[in-house]
Amino acid sequence: MDKDIETMGPIDYLIVEFPGNRMTGEGVPILLDLVDRGIIRILDFAFIRKNIDESVQAIKIEDLDAEGAEHFAVFAGASSGLLDREDFQEAATALEPGNSAGVLIYENTWAAPFAVALRRGGAQVVASGRIPVQALLAAAEA
Repeated sequence: MDKDIETMGPIDYLIVEFPGNRMTGEGVPILLDLVDRGIIRILDFAFIRKNIDESVQAIKIEDLDAEGAEHFAVFAGASSGLLDREDFQEAATALEPGNSAGVLIYENTWAAPFAVALRRGGAQVVASGRIPVQALLAAAEA
């Protein structure tokens, strides 16, 4: 990572499962827009597959089918070195056998000035999390 860690925003990760290994690339333009507008910075983007026998393998973008390789080619080489085999194994625990996933690690660059100001003042984040949309929908229905 070429950026000084003291000036970075919060780092998050996503594991996005593709049932049946079907990767349409529909979200790629939106992700690229977030990068282009400086809202996020992609540190790592990798693909894994959880086979029916529950073994896990990393998938190179160039090894995807022609359509998948075309959609995701822009992310080839997006690697900071943060992800390793152990991380792929852990990520795969969230997947159903026979499916694949994209593993994305990104910096929330939009939050960097806020994070820097907090650190300068001696504050630190002690917890964070996400509320899944499904939970919001369930709460709204209740």
